Amino acid sequence: MPRLLKFRYFLLMALLTGCGEATQQKKKDEAPQTTGTQKDTVSEKATRSILFFGNSLTAAYGLDTEEGFPNLIQNRLDSLDLNYKVINSGVSGETTSGGLNRLDWVLNQEVAIFVLELGANDGLRGIPLSKTKDNLQAMIDKVRAKDKTTQIVLAGMQIPPNMGADYTSEFRAMYPDLAKENNVSLIPFLLEGVAGDPDLNLQDGIHPNEEGQKIVARNVWQVLKPMVVKD
Repeated sequence: MPRLLKFRYFLLMALLTGCGEATQQKKKDEAPQTTGTQKDTVSEKATRSILFFGNSLTAAYGLDTEEGFPNLIQNRLDSLDLNYKVINSGVSGETTSGGLNRLDWVLNQEVAIFVLELGANDGLRGIPLSKTKDNLQAMIDKVRAKDKTTQIVLAGMQIPPNMGADYTSEFRAMYPDLAKENNVSLIPFLLEGVAGDPDLNLQDGIHPNEEGQKIVARNVWQVLKPMVVKD
């Protein structure tokens, strides 16, 4: 069986297990909820924010937050002397409904770039795709209503075929459809090059390990790079 197919079958068990273990990850998972930067210190001239809003993938489940892709993006920005600070607002087990409910609080700050990484947990639970898409759309609308200059990036995701081929394919297509309809940037598949590779994931087979996070960071950077410029 191809690695990607194995990944799809293990995805449901792994992510839902990760959600159940959230209390054991209290220290790691609470830190992202504070919407603080991934680094203890950020260059004093950093005046613009990149907000990563997502689930356990964004929260760097199973790792120190410093090893997660949001912090790796911060390191890249700092190395290029770009005036941005990264805010990690990832919560393990988050659904689009949960994200929508907490979004207003998260937006109580200026955000230059908003990276939306949600939806996988909806798919794993078989939530109607119309509801998931409506929630994602509502979050995009809220971000734009708060500040129409905020640039939005949508992180695409895939789910296992447990809910049927039609549901799976429609879920995958939902992200590029939303990106096109709203004229926002798209990361086609956040876990491209990582999914299904045991050398790049934790023992659960789904959450990226330290090396896998580096590849995820590169996937994200390919989309962010044209959006961040020197003063």
